[in-house]
Amino acid sequence: MKGNAVGGHTPVLVREVCELLAIRPGDVVVDATVGAGGHARLFAEACGSAGRLIGLDVDPANLALAGENLRDCPCRVDLLHDNFANLRAALGSLGVQRVNVLFADLGVSSTQLDQADRGFSFQRDGPLDMRMDPRLKVTAADLVNRIKERELCDLIYFNAQERAARRIAKRICQARRDGRITTTSRLAQIICGALRVDPNSRRSKIHPATRTFQALRMAVNDESGCLTTLLEIAPAVLAPSGRFGVMAFHSVEDKPVKLDFRQRKNERIYGIVTKRPIVAGDEERRANPRSRSAKLRVAVRLPDDGTEGA
Repeated sequence: MKGNAVGGHTPVLVREVCELLAIRPGDVVVDATVGAGGHARLFAEACGSAGRLIGLDVDPANLALAGENLRDCPCRVDLLHDNFANLRAALGSLGVQRVNVLFADLGVSSTQLDQADRGFSFQRDGPLDMRMDPRLKVTAADLVNRIKERELCDLIYFNAQERAARRIAKRICQARRDGRITTTSRLAQIICGALRVDPNSRRSKIHPATRTFQALRMAVNDESGCLTTLLEIAPAVLAPSGRFGVMAFHSVEDKPVKLDFRQRKNERIYGIVTKRPIVAGDEERRANPRSRSAKLRVAVRLPDDGTEGA
């Protein structure tokens, strides 16, 4: 099973996701980050005409793509413009209390990175925005131009584990005195200057601005806070034997998932399906560079008495 590109985005670990989530005909499946619908299309086919697919996304452009891709699916499809942190309320609005499968593919999508006017990427010059949901009020430009140096330093370090966070924050604050930082290219230049690195030299595997851009994007969209909420509410929305899969692309996201699954296992709420995170094989890594950092973890909801084998 291959992950075909949908709207310019190629889904990651498609075969592994489908096998480990073990979707059955008639299941109610939630794709909490439906994106362009790449994974969701396969989920819909697996649950069949008796099943139901519920897709959430904060990005209306992604939802439009998903609507096109899922238009002729065999099951009932509900697409909601909402954050997965609001999953319980979203399900309640549809009259659904518990689901059989819950899946979240974290981070930014290729469709968002490829749109210069969204401001997610330093590869294309554009406004320093980074809002996944256009209803949000604060942009990345607001953060880099308003917050204090210490706060900016902490934001860059804790959201992306950038060791040079102090130097980068100091240089940003110096540069903004000469004029508001409003574009992705200018911010990338400032970061490279702080690190004294020529971005074209490619001495490292990743661009010098990668971690800072990640940190700002996560702050703008409160990604860590929303993930924490999803992890907290997941046991309440999963039916017994329901499966919960989370795909993360860096340690700041993967670590809390790992710790939550471990804690729920100790509390006899979850059984762990993936003893170690599932990663892409060599062939997929070559075909889809985004897959290189992907880590998939899956847990299964135990019955309320905590017994295995349900």
